[in-house]
Amino acid sequence: MIRFLIRTAISLVCSALALMVCAWVLPGFGFSWSGFLTAVVVFTVAQAVLGPFIFNVARQYASAILGGIGLVSTFVALLIASLFPGGLKIDGIITWVLATLIVWIITALGTWLLPLIFLKKRVEQRRS
Repeated sequence: MIRFLIRTAISLVCSALALMVCAWVLPGFGFSWSGFLTAVVVFTVAQAVLGPFIFNVARQYASAILGGIGLVSTFVALLIASLFPGGLKIDGIITWVLATLIVWIITALGTWLLPLIFLKKRVEQRRS
């Protein structure tokens, strides 16, 4: 249960960081601070649900695109999060592409590296 909570917190933090970096770097990307929390939660939940779903669909029907599953699920999660009022505002094709890449890189690295750090500390604490 603790692992699940840690991974959920890490996913939320990584998503929030990725969306803030996009808003800072990309001129066509923005959000209202009042809708930021909603956008982060919607994006994180959509990413968690869509990742395995898109992977299974691609594995059955289009195995050639399995390597791009993270990018596809990130794009769809951004699209869903942008549909909520007061959430994300993404203008232009270039912004969509760059936002997908930036968010995918940050969330992938964060959800891969941060659990190693936190769970390693937890294991070391248990051993002591």
